[in-house]
Amino acid sequence: MSSEKSPSTSEIFEDASRDKHLQNKLRTVRILDSVQTAITLLGLLMGLTVLGVSANTLSVYDSTKPLPGSFLSLWPQEFNIRPTVALVAGSAIITVLHMVALVFAKVQFLRTTSTAQVSLSFALPFFSLVAALIAVIFFYSVNASDSVDTFLSWTCRWRAVPMWTQPNWGTLCKQSKAGIYLSILLIPVEAGALALSGWLLKERNYVERYVNARKSPALS
Repeated sequence: MSSEKSPSTSEIFEDASRDKHLQNKLRTVRILDSVQTAITLLGLLMGLTVLGVSANTLSVYDSTKPLPGSFLSLWPQEFNIRPTVALVAGSAIITVLHMVALVFAKVQFLRTTSTAQVSLSFALPFFSLVAALIAVIFFYSVNASDSVDTFLSWTCRWRAVPMWTQPNWGTLCKQSKAGIYLSILLIPVEAGALALSGWLLKERNYVERYVNARKSPALS
């Protein structure tokens, strides 16, 4: 079975100059492309924020945790840092994927529908959504424990205690909350980006099929 060659960008705009319907479709593609870029940029900023606040709490812990053999400690003996590590890992993955998505969006405005490009357009928001879901689910599953403290439970328990040096419990509590709340908000953002990718791909496919149909010779 032969496959149709995807029209070039110049061919599409040349046909659009003579076709009002095609102009409207291209306008829709441009709007969706701009919205997708905005959502991708929003996800990138949110991912960077989660990465920053979560990594900072880990940094404070590393600089204030007790040395081996120490009798005094600001942190409990049973302490689980894995939820915060999960937020760091998840937000790092999301940040990288969104950077790739932004570069990919700017390299080609009207992408063709090759297998690699179709896979990439769905893979980036899909894996970002998976990363956000895993980080949030893991965070809450571990943080639900009544026997082992996490950054959120420990720092927020002592947030009213004034601290003039690290660790500042009130600040760390706010950072822990900001990290998890932004991670939760990333879930609908990534889901919206995935849905928008499907809509945008549908419109691009329509434009390509429409231009190919106009170029095909009429059947006698």
